This record gives sequence, C-alpha cells and structure tokens, in this order.
Amino acid sequence: MEQISNFLNLPFTDPVLIFSLILLIILFAPLIFDKIKIPHIVGLIFAGALFGPNGLNVLAYDSSFHLFGQVGVLYIMFLAGIDVDMNDFKQNKNKSIVFGMYTFIIPMVLGTITGIFFMYLIYNNLSGGEPITWVSGEASDSNTLIKYCALSAIVLASMYASNTLLAYPIVSRFGVSRNRSVNIAVGGTIITTVLALLVLAIVLEVARGEMNYIFWLRFIISLSIFGFIIFYLFPRIARWFFKRYADNIVQYIFVLAMVFFASFLAKLAGIEYIIGAFLAGITLNRLVPKQSPLMNRIDFVGNAIFIPFFLISVGMIVNFRILFDGYLTLLTAVLMSVIATLSKYLSAKAARKTFKMSNSEESMIFGLTNAQAAATLAAVMIAYNFVIGYTASGEAVRLLSEEILNGTIIMILVTCIISSIVTERASKKIAISDISNEKSAGIYKPEHRILIPVSNPNTINSLMELAVLIRNKNEKQPIYALSVMSNNNYESQGAIESQKLLEKAVSLGAATDNKVKMISRYDLNIASGISNVVKEKNISDVVMGLHSKTTFSDSFFGSMTDALLSGVNRMICIFKSTQPMGTIKRVVVTVPADAEKESGFNKWCDRVFTLSEHIDAEIVFYCNANTTRSIASLAVARKNHIQPKFMPFENWDEFMTIKTAITSNDLLVVISARKLSPSYQTSFEKLPTQLSESFQENSFIVLYPEQFKEGEVDQMQNSTTKII
Repeated sequence: MEQISNFLNLPFTDPVLIFSLILLIILFAPLIFDKIKIPHIVGLIFAGALFGPNGLNVLAYDSSFHLFGQVGVLYIMFLAGIDVDMNDFKQNKNKSIVFGMYTFIIPMVLGTITGIFFMYLIYNNLSGGEPITWVSGEASDSNTLIKYCALSAIVLASMYASNTLLAYPIVSRFGVSRNRSVNIAVGGTIITTVLALLVLAIVLEVARGEMNYIFWLRFIISLSIFGFIIFYLFPRIARWFFKRYADNIVQYIFVLAMVFFASFLAKLAGIEYIIGAFLAGITLNRLVPKQSPLMNRIDFVGNAIFIPFFLISVGMIVNFRILFDGYLTLLTAVLMSVIATLSKYLSAKAARKTFKMSNSEESMIFGLTNAQAAATLAAVMIAYNFVIGYTASGEAVRLLSEEILNGTIIMILVTCIISSIVTERASKKIAISDISNEKSAGIYKPEHRILIPVSNPNTINSLMELAVLIRNKNEKQPIYALSVMSNNNYESQGAIESQKLLEKAVSLGAATDNKVKMISRYDLNIASGISNVVKEKNISDVVMGLHSKTTFSDSFFGSMTDALLSGVNRMICIFKSTQPMGTIKRVVVTVPADAEKESGFNKWCDRVFTLSEHIDAEIVFYCNANTTRSIASLAVARKNHIQPKFMPFENWDEFMTIKTAITSNDLLVVISARKLSPSYQTSFEKLPTQLSESFQENSFIVLYPEQFKEGEVDQMQNSTTKII
C-alpha cells in the first residue's frame, strides 16, 4: 500500500508512469478534441495546461519536459524546411521577402508605439512613482526612463514580429504544402524571425552599453562561418553518407544529428536554435525524397512523439490564475494577444493585396504566421532575466517585467489556438479548390498499377524505391510484387526464397505507407509469367531490375527480353541503381525522334516528371525540336514545379556524345522503343553494349513506352480526356 501511495503522490515522479500518461494524452487528446471540431494541436496544449503544475499538478515541468519541448520545436522547424518544395520556394522568394518585411515591420511599428506607453505604465507601477536606479547610470530621470521604456517596447515588438510554424503539420496532413501561400509564409517566417532575434541581440548590447564595431564584426564573421558550414559542408557530408550507408535507421540517426548540430552552430553564431533547424531542413531537402522510407520515419517520429511533447510542454507553462493577480496582468495578456494577432492579420492582408491572393490564401498566411511559441519564449526569458535597474526598495527592475512574462504565456496560448483553427480551415478550402480546379480543367490522373518482378535480393530495394517515386503521392492502388517460378520448382528451396523476397517487398512498401500485394506464379518461363499477370491485373507499368555489378547485355537483353517486349504492350522500365535516388542531382533523358507519336508518350513523360519532382532533381531532355515542343506543352499542362531544360539531339547515332555531359550524380533515362514502332531506330541495337561499356558507374533507366494495338488506342482515347 505504501508503494502504491508513493506512486499516487502528486506530481508523479516515476518515469515509467509519467511516460505512460504522456502517451495516453498524445493518444486521446486529439481524438476528444476532433469530436468537438477543435484542432488536435489545441487539444494537446489544453491537456498540458490541465495536467501541468498550474492545473491538476499531475506532471511537473522538469528538465525532461524542457528538453523534449526544445526538441519538438526544433523538429517543427526542421520539417518546415525539409518539406518545402525548393523550386516553388525559389519562384516565390521575392514574394517571401516582401511578406517577410510586412510581417516584421507592421508588428514592430504597432508594437513599439503601443509598447512605449505600456512599459512606462509598468515601470511606474513597479517603482511606486519613486526614482529607479538604472544599472547603467544614476537615479532615473525622464530621459533615462524614456530610453529604457523604448528599449523594452522594441523587445516586446520583436516578440510580436517573430512566429513559429506550429500549424505546419496541419498543412502537411492536408497535402497543400506546395500552395504558394504556404511557401510565402514559410519564407516570410524565416526572414522575420531572424530579424526579430537580431533586434533582441542589438537591444541587449545597447542596454549593456557595448554596442560598437567589435559587436558587428564578431557577429558578421560568426554568421559567415555558420553559413559556410550549413550551405557548403553539410550537403557534401550528407551526400557522402547517404551513398555509403543505405540503412534507413542509420540514415535517420544521421539526419537527427545534423539537425541538432546545425541548431547548436546557429546558437554559437549568435542566432537562435530554430534558425539552424530550419536551415538544416533546407540543406537536406534535396537529399531526402518526399516518398521514401527515410522521409516516412522523419514524419512519423516527429508527429507521434517530439511535436506532441512540445505542445504539451507549452500547455504546462500556462497559468490561468495569473489573470486574477491584478488588473495589470490581465490587461497585459489581453493587449499582447490583440496586438500580436492584429499585426499578423494586417501583414496577411497586405500580402493579399500585393500578390492578388484569394481569401483562402490570405487565411493560410495569417494562420501559419500567427502562432507565437519558440522564438517568443526565448526572447521573453532572455529579456526577463536581464536586470536594468533597481527600485528604491532594492527590487530588481527587468527589461521585461513579470507581467510581460505572464502575459506572454497567455498570448502564446491564444495565438496557437487561433493559428490552428484558421490554418485547418484554410487547408481544407485550398485542398477542395485544388481538386475542383483539376476536374474543371479536364485533367485525368490515371491509376498507377505497377508490377515489380522480384528475383534478386540485391535489386529489390532500388526497384521499390523507383516504383514509389514514379507514382502520384496519393495513389490508392497497391504495388504488385511478382515472383515467377517454373512448374517443377513447386515446394522447392527456390519457392521459399521467392516468398522471402515477396515478404521483403511488402515490408519495404510499408515503410513508405504503400500497400504491396504479393503474387506467386508458376509458369513456363519468366516472360510468360509477367505477361499473363500484366493482363490479369491490368498493370500499367513494369519495373525490372539490373544488378549494379553485372553488365546490361548479359543480364537482361536476349530472348527473354524479346519475348517480354512482344508479349507486354505496357510501359517497361529496366533500372540499374548505383546510388540512392535522394543523392541524384539531375535526371538526364535522351529521347528519339518521333517519340511524341507513340501512344504511351504522355504516360512516360508523367512518370519522369513525377520522379524528378519527388527527388527534387533538375531534369534535362536531349531531343529534337518537335519533341521539345510536345514535352514543353505537357509540362505547362501539368503545372510542373520543376521546369525542364532542353538540349538539341537530332541524331541517335550520336548517343555516345552525351557521355561527356553525364556526371556521377546524374540519373540517365534512355527512352527506347519496340521494333516497328514510330520512334524505333536501328541504333537501339547498340544500346546494351554502349550502356555496359560507358555508363557502368551511373544509375540509369531504359524505358520502353506503352504501345497499344489499334483497337486499344481508340478505346483509351474515348475513355480519357487528358492524361498528365
């Protein structure tokens, strides 16, 4: 009984019990609040306030919550950086800069004007009308008082200017992270947060009386070193590591280490941790494909553990009792919440007018940028601990008073609630609008029914990776994994090994949230087995592998290939992988003349474009003028996020001249053709030898486009309006 009594003493001290309760909160809080149409982010914050030291006192805000809370906010900023579509980000960078200035200047002006009067009121209340002895001078006179009121007001305004992308997981959940309003908000957040934290650093130096050229020289040098490490060294280290180590768990630990080391370097450089975490996400953006086991682990761990811990920790510092401590505390909380929300609303309104945005986009910008959390907490704690003077009774006077500290906590709660609700509503509207626009444009996205014949344990990882990367993100159809065995291998060791390969394919698919269906087939030969499954399951794409250490001609081309190409009219990809897809910088596509006349032209273009977008790699086409026009029009129709580049390529006999333009980090995609097709050329017969001899160290794909028979072409044209 005594042991049970010790367990039930509040607050809980047993680590297992604490962690169990936290997991129950993470599990049930979102479920309960979703029932009453309140975002689960708000639910977790309220749960933290209820069970924290200022509520039921079940949980103590100790070092563990502080640690996990810090990790959570850094994770949010990292996710925002790694989830940004860099091409959209670049296209909207000017708009991000403009909005960043809006969301910095408007809160600074509004906050400073209101803050000077308010800080004067607080300082007079603290001193009881008596002179204050300032640390940097004698007893206060009107000029000194005004000076420090102004400094405090500027710090307060900088807190309004900064924001945390607390609601970004909501954007990701609705799949609208590519909307321009999201990219503008993310870019603007970084600009205004950096500027706000810079203002804080400058104000502190002024208060100390140490503002001189040495400060600026030290700051510029440290920031330059930080930028060099993040933008030059980090990508090269990461690319080397990902090429060398393919294990997803090892890669995930490496990513975490990079994030937190970047955050630490940011602090050394004189800026806040959150900036380092975001820039780490930007740095790793191109190296972590959006559809990959690694990205899936990053999202899962963050959304399941780290981010909920942060939200609960925010709730634990909320103390509603302070609202009843006196009129000044209540007035402070109300005024801060109003000014912070109003300034961000006006910034979003200005962005809408400037960029001619819709109501939903305005709401999205406002929702994402309204939440005050990480940077605000950091600023208020630094300023609160900075003593600027003493009252006549010897009481310390701080740069930001206790009333401001308590008001900040309430402001964080209020802005987080508003941010979550507004962002969720805006995300729903934008997602619905995107679907409606696609339907009204007559755009049809065909189902991807991809078949992967598995026979080699050394190629199954790369085949699954390619299959996931060439499909639409929201594709509902499963990936089919096929093992073909001859009839005389029934219940043999070969059948057991085939089953293991199929189970591995299912496991790899699950790591990327893709369903994989296993198919075991006994047939006369591999080509016959594949051909029959393609017809039975209405397969759209066949993805086959080539081991990196074998020659192309010996491993694939021959009678089996001829039989497969003649028996299967769907798109066939033969893939040889020498490095992870995330480390690919460019996709180089060689296209023969008249490729646009093939019935499968639109489909393979869509697959190549999708692949390029998922790995965030530049795409370059080598083709003639007619094919260039056809590919360019498709890119415009599907609103490509990565604009293709084109190089003249008139004669396929000059295929080997491309070798000089291919680097080790390029993926070569060769568009071939079946015999008697419009784009077939006799030069294709040399392709196996050319690839084996000259491109052995490169990853490449040989792609045979879909080719329909005459009746099937008419049927396809009647059933679809537009294929992208």
